[in-house]
Amino acid sequence: MEAAARSWRRSSSSHSLFQFFIFSLAILLLMLNVPTVSASETTNKASRKTYKSFIKKACNSATYPSDCYKSLSKYASAIKTDPEKLYRVSLFVTIKAARKTSFSISTLWRLKGLSRTERAIVRDCASTISYAIDEMKQSLTVMANIQGADHKSELIENIRTWVAAALTDEGTCTDEFDGQKVSYEVNKNIKKTVLNLSKLTSNCLALLNTLSNRS
Repeated sequence: MEAAARSWRRSSSSHSLFQFFIFSLAILLLMLNVPTVSASETTNKASRKTYKSFIKKACNSATYPSDCYKSLSKYASAIKTDPEKLYRVSLFVTIKAARKTSFSISTLWRLKGLSRTERAIVRDCASTISYAIDEMKQSLTVMANIQGADHKSELIENIRTWVAAALTDEGTCTDEFDGQKVSYEVNKNIKKTVLNLSKLTSNCLALLNTLSNRS
């Protein structure tokens, strides 16, 4: 029995020593203010900050800087600090918004009670936004061939032409509203969404300078 007691005391002593060691280590870590994040996490955070700073600086030259940064910063890890990737993502985001706008316009055909003027606006805007999507796609096709190209400046001008044409088509849609009385639904689903799309397209046009300055 006495042997069992000695064994229990040794076990208890070892347990207390282990607890003391853990407690001391915790205090030491607090005193040293050791960060809880790993080195790789710290590096990743620093990288993301650098990438977002790059996007922020590029967007300062855009027509609508805040809209530019808001639309592109979520893709910072893909863009990094590469102007070509920045522009490719900018085109992608704009095409995505154009498709969403096109869908929004198409839903209006199901609305009852549209006036003749409103139906004409829906029809014309559906056509012009479709043209804008095609033109932005052409820009993306040209962009795919720009890396390492000898005639880079010529390709950039081609992109500029396509993006400018898309912006013109979007403007043609919103011009349809001038002097016309339209319902809230038509105004919300077309004019508002097309104006937002025009901001992205306008930013695309301005961001071409990030490529021009590199060519």
